[in-house]
Amino acid sequence: METKSNTAHYEVRGDIALITFDNPPVNGLGHPVRTAVVAGIEKALADPKVTAIVVTGAGKAFSGGADIKEFGGPKALAEPTLHTMIRVAETATKPVIVAIHTVCMGGGLEFSLGCHFRVASPGAQIALPEVKLGLIPGAGGTQRLPRVVGLETALNMIASGAPVASEQLGVPTKERPTALFDEIIEGDLIEGALAFARKVVAEKRPLKLVRDLKVTHPNAEAFVQFAKNSVTAVAKNFPAPLKCVEVVAASLTMPFEAGMRLERETFLALMMTPESRALRHAFFAERAASKIPDIPEDTKPRKIEKVGVIGAGTMGGGIAMNFLNAGIPVTILETKQEALDRGLATIRKNYEGTVKKGKLTADKMESRMALLKPTLSYDDLKDADLIIEAVFEEIGVKEQVFKKLDEVAKPGAILASNTSTLDVDKIASFTKRPGDVVGMHFFSPANVMKLLEVVRGKKSAPDVMATVMQVGKKIKKTAVVSGVCDGFIGNRMLKFYGRQANDLVEEGASPQQVDRAMEKFGFAMGPFRVADLAGNDIGWSIRKRLYAENANTPKQPIADKICEMGRFGQKTGAGWYRYEPGKRDAIPDPVVDKVIEEVRKANGVTPRKISDEEIVERCIYALVNEGARIVEECIAARASDVDMVYLTGYGFPLHRGGPMLYADQVGLPNVERAMKKYEKQTGDAFWKPAAILSKLAAEGKNFN
Repeated sequence: METKSNTAHYEVRGDIALITFDNPPVNGLGHPVRTAVVAGIEKALADPKVTAIVVTGAGKAFSGGADIKEFGGPKALAEPTLHTMIRVAETATKPVIVAIHTVCMGGGLEFSLGCHFRVASPGAQIALPEVKLGLIPGAGGTQRLPRVVGLETALNMIASGAPVASEQLGVPTKERPTALFDEIIEGDLIEGALAFARKVVAEKRPLKLVRDLKVTHPNAEAFVQFAKNSVTAVAKNFPAPLKCVEVVAASLTMPFEAGMRLERETFLALMMTPESRALRHAFFAERAASKIPDIPEDTKPRKIEKVGVIGAGTMGGGIAMNFLNAGIPVTILETKQEALDRGLATIRKNYEGTVKKGKLTADKMESRMALLKPTLSYDDLKDADLIIEAVFEEIGVKEQVFKKLDEVAKPGAILASNTSTLDVDKIASFTKRPGDVVGMHFFSPANVMKLLEVVRGKKSAPDVMATVMQVGKKIKKTAVVSGVCDGFIGNRMLKFYGRQANDLVEEGASPQQVDRAMEKFGFAMGPFRVADLAGNDIGWSIRKRLYAENANTPKQPIADKICEMGRFGQKTGAGWYRYEPGKRDAIPDPVVDKVIEEVRKANGVTPRKISDEEIVERCIYALVNEGARIVEECIAARASDVDMVYLTGYGFPLHRGGPMLYADQVGLPNVERAMKKYEKQTGDAFWKPAAILSKLAAEGKNFN
């Protein structure tokens, strides 16, 4: 006998009922799944022929936990809830055994802990990752997990959210009488689980409940305090990790039901925090960014089996490493042997550093290096499926490269530019195949930074876009699509952030005050320390181009003067700060103070006292206003794409959720009011609120 739904299957094998989650891709425990599982357990309990129940998951996961499509919606709270589903399994009068494979996370693990027995395949990834969304487990995980794996292991798992392999969580031994699993099954999991179920019935094993176990620890108070200190040190902007420690520690001292109440109250309180909202926003924004609204998800991508990279400098070498790490052969091109040798040596040195840290074996390093083919000839790129140029950021240089690529690249090869600001449509016009041209803007260091801005030209073919997004996933990047405009999403917004920082200094703040205020807001480094790290000459080069293209472009006289003095930052030992040889400490420099004073005097500016609040508002709201215009112009498909660019490429504090979500949390009417105040105060037309911002504020709506 077998009955099916589209979310769970129920069948009887001999005298054992088998219930299988079937909700691809990760068997999320959505309302239809929960309903089917509860009905399945009740059906098995009512059937006199059934002696035990086995629950497992179809496909590539046992269960990834809650169904993300239900997050924040009414279905997440609809009966049967996850709590009800667990209670039905826990109170069943016949043995309920879960058979876990591949992935068991979140609510999937909490359900498993409510069942009587657990078996697993070796290598299954077990986790309670709720802390990564600014939450704690909300269906008993904080109270049940320490009862089977011990306080320390449970606390480490819950406060970090990191997965642990099933065999590490073990089976009971004399030394450790409780463990997460009753058996680790090699070979066929379902057959093994059915055999285990029959053994449980034959031996008349009692239906043990995790909730009845006691939590002990030899030095509990000291360990809990140590855990609190450790978590506080690494999670200063997030309340959830410390709450994880407190609620897991309650399993030591509170009765089970009281611990469950504390867990629920804490879960609901954290759900309301801006930090949790920011983390959940980032989680969904990353998934949304991978979807291009007007390109069907079933668009067939092109095959990418060989990649060419033009330029073996810092950027080109970093780009190449992404593909080598993914096992894709790379041909790297330079114009001179010396530059090629230097580039290869840098790639090797980067890998050797990773080997020294123990994050890569020497064998793997050599196998990756073996995939790299150096060349001085464009002819060696003729069989590449994707060619990415990382040459000097000047349109004439790009023209030479793309005209050459048009001659040598095979039909159907994707030709990508790593330009950070230039016109991708113009670059595409240098070829006879503009449909094959796209922007792939990596962020430095390209082998580390997560963001990949995928710049869609007017003629970029749908399958080219689908391919590049898929490639982004393969090389473990967060790919965000941008339309064509100067600076795309990230650098276009950064221009105004930097301009506000400069204006604030001209008006009376010091570079140190601006940096401190932005670091207090949550950035790892303020704008002037970042400029010194990246190289002030990069921004100067862009400003000079903009000045030449448009005489009305607002000038940044202090920044320009500093560059004219050859103060390009850390690489020259001096920029907005000075630097001791071999050190990165930013030391305030009287020379810069003098430049600031001279510029103020020349421009007739009387310096005024500026508050940290004004610094933060002007720098952040500059990002918000330009981000709003980018959404308005459809350069970005959605406001959350703007947030993903800033979270993954520009160090925007994660606990703030990105500039657009931050504006939502402050309240768009408040943001608009501040912008109008700065428009009046500075006379800068930039501060006129973007039309979409004013419209949303008037309607009581948000960007997200």
